[in-house]
Amino acid sequence: MLTYARFALDGHPRFALVEEGRARELSGDLFSPPHPAGREFAVSELKLLAPCLPPKILAVGQNYASHLGDRKMPKNPEMFYKPISSLQDPLGPIVIPPDAEDVHYEGELVVVIGKTIRHASPEEAAAAVFGVTCGNDVSDRNWQRGPGKDVQYWRAKGCDTFAPLGPVIVTGLDYSNLLLTTRRNGEIVQQQRTSDLIFDVPTIISFVSRYVTLVPGDVIYTGTPGNTQRMVPGDVIEVEIEGIGVLRNPVVAG
Repeated sequence: MLTYARFALDGHPRFALVEEGRARELSGDLFSPPHPAGREFAVSELKLLAPCLPPKILAVGQNYASHLGDRKMPKNPEMFYKPISSLQDPLGPIVIPPDAEDVHYEGELVVVIGKTIRHASPEEAAAAVFGVTCGNDVSDRNWQRGPGKDVQYWRAKGCDTFAPLGPVIVTGLDYSNLLLTTRRNGEIVQQQRTSDLIFDVPTIISFVSRYVTLVPGDVIYTGTPGNTQRMVPGDVIEVEIEGIGVLRNPVVAG
């Protein structure tokens, strides 16, 4: 397994290979692959960025039975887009818009695509996974399905800062049975294993690739388990997945 981070240095984003609390700077693109650049830093001294800058962000809704409630089991992965501008770094604030009424956390496993694929079989889809990370599919329930519902999820799922991602990408990790835990102010509010996904990662990727070409760096949020709750300014949300780490973001008023 390898662990990659993205960080800011001298005003520019850099990639690094992370080992035992140290970050070795890399040159080149993360998917090329990159090469050692010679410098080394303590991870604790770095400002971590979202671990990649994806060409596009896709997400799956209703992908744990525990999250369905009284809704029917979907026949296919229920996909939607989040804009690139919704991306947020580890420790970056989740900003609640002034007129948002019911903004929830959604802790999720996120997969990072490592090669260009189209019409991929599940086996080809599995081989296209570069690595995995943690994500928070922040969602305003009023704009999503409440009295203020929009036709599209453009606000409900796509406001600035509504896609925290990180802290690192881990390659070579068996992501099929990892414990996912979401904490609000230190209290566990979601906890389930990724083995409980209704549609597993290869199935999701294969389905998407029938209609949309996936390219290196694309990310897919794979769905959230259980119930979610409203966040308020002052909260701190943590999404932890075993083998990856903890994505931590404070919540602030916009």
